[in-house]
Amino acid sequence: AMDQVRRAEMATDAQAVRAALGAGGRKTLRQRLKMALREVYARATAHNSIEQAASDLRAWLSWARRCRLEPFKKLAATLKERFDAVVRGMVDHRSNAFVEAMNGLLQQAKRAARGFRTSQNFIAIAYLRMSKLKHLPASPFAPAMPQ
Repeated sequence: AMDQVRRAEMATDAQAVRAALGAGGRKTLRQRLKMALREVYARATAHNSIEQAASDLRAWLSWARRCRLEPFKKLAATLKERFDAVVRGMVDHRSNAFVEAMNGLLQQAKRAARGFRTSQNFIAIAYLRMSKLKHLPASPFAPAMPQ
């Protein structure tokens, strides 16, 4: 949302945006739209209260829905649809690091499965790589560990 708004503002009136920002320039432009939501997340992490986190997020959603920036309105609608899960994730300090790690493993499996004839072979390689089985040998020429 922040990137879409930044691009739209710079495309419509770049001189006015630079004049309004002053010496901070590009860095301020990139950071000013996301800081309020970051502050909501930081407070949820600090006080670790579901009620307080929900209250802070509701206030931010109210601001975002009333702003004239369409990408932020869309973001607010998405967060409102998944409100309970977002609040739990903020309080539990969750991130998408696990999903990104799994995606990396899946991309490695995809590269390893090139040259195989069917998608079932790719799926088999993906399961083998992502399951992290301990009883399999490191090399196909080494004997397997007894179970």
